[in-house]
Formats: sequence, structure tokens, C-alpha cells
Amino acid sequence: MIVGALVAVNALGDVRDLETGGLIAGARALLSAGAPGRFAAPAHTTIGVIATNARLDRAAASKVAALGMLGFARALSPPHTAFDGDTLFALSVGQAPIDLTRLGLAAGEAVAQAIVRGVRAATSLPDLPAARDL
Repeated sequence: MIVGALVAVNALGDVRDLETGGLIAGARALLSAGAPGRFAAPAHTTIGVIATNARLDRAAASKVAALGMLGFARALSPPHTAFDGDTLFALSVGQAPIDLTRLGLAAGEAVAQAIVRGVRAATSLPDLPAARDL
């Protein structure tokens, strides 16, 4: 079984290192004014796709996407706030037989790793430095 994830991160909360729990990015935005401030509109979405070579029908793909959300909880703190529009999709490009729970848990790990890699690879925007620039 092969599983991978691609995630675009625009979360309101912190992004944490998966091994140490240390802060990678985010707290500056939440703590700078004591409230979300310019982040207050529900416009923060972390969105991604999980791809696998496993055989998935519609119900199984939905379950894999739901279990993949565990990756949001591992890498984002807090995940799924009122200001986030977090979404994951799952797709299948193969026919490999699977254990749905194992696949879902692997998807969650892939999602968490994709979030952290994405944040570490990001470049700065005007008035919003990237994690690598701090």
C-alpha cells in the first residue's frame, strides 16, 4: 500500500514539530493582538488531498479522508477553529487491497508530515514572514 498527501496550509493556529512538539509557526499571529485581529474572518483554510494505490469506493475514500484529519490534530494547534475551513479529500489510483483503519492512520501521518514540510518550505509574504525567515 502506498499513501501520500499534499496540503496547502493557511491555518490560524500554531504549526508544531511532529517529533518535539516545538513551535514552527503561528503563535505570533494569535498572540500579537491578543485576538485573531486581521485573521478574524473565517478565511483560513488548510486543504489537502490524500492519494493512495488502494482500492477505495466512495465510502472508503470518505473514511480515509476523515481519518486523515488526525494529521491536522497532530500538526496544528488548535485545529479546526471557527476561523478555519479545514478540508481533506481522498482519491484512489489503484486496486491494492487494504485494511481501511491502517490506511486511514497512515493517511493521518502523511497529512501531518505534509503540513510541517509545507510550512517549513514556505516563503515570506509582505508583512508576513515565513517560518524559515525567523
